[in-house]
Amino acid sequence: MRFMVIVKATPESEAGVMPSSEMIAAMGRYNDELIKAGVLLAGDGLQSSAKGARIKFDNGNVTITDGPFAETKELIAGYWMIDVKSREDALAWIKRIPFTDGEEVELRKVFEASDFAMDAVSEEALTKEKAWREQQRPLTN
Repeated sequence: MRFMVIVKATPESEAGVMPSSEMIAAMGRYNDELIKAGVLLAGDGLQSSAKGARIKFDNGNVTITDGPFAETKELIAGYWMIDVKSREDALAWIKRIPFTDGEEVELRKVFEASDFAMDAVSEEALTKEKAWREQQRPLTN
């Protein structure tokens, strides 16, 4: 099962305050554990919304709004994509994140092909996606 662990933004992350060297080292150790366990698919920190944009699609019209955006609690500061056996395994990994100062994460399960009706996705599309995912899979020991 694939899960996205969404790291919520804070006023500090939105202000561009970089993590301390100690936090960067702790996050590196945590990421190494995820890699060693073979569960990390991807993970990155995101720059503040001031460097981003929101794009809205409405009846063929596209509207682009440059950041920053006011509601910090609704913003994302980073993410991990993990592949584990269960929601409980995902939560166990999340509990190990070295956050200590009120940071918040959100756990969301990623849709799998099996979540859709059998006739909603063609066999060709399933085969192409499976091949692509296997190519993207990180190397593990």
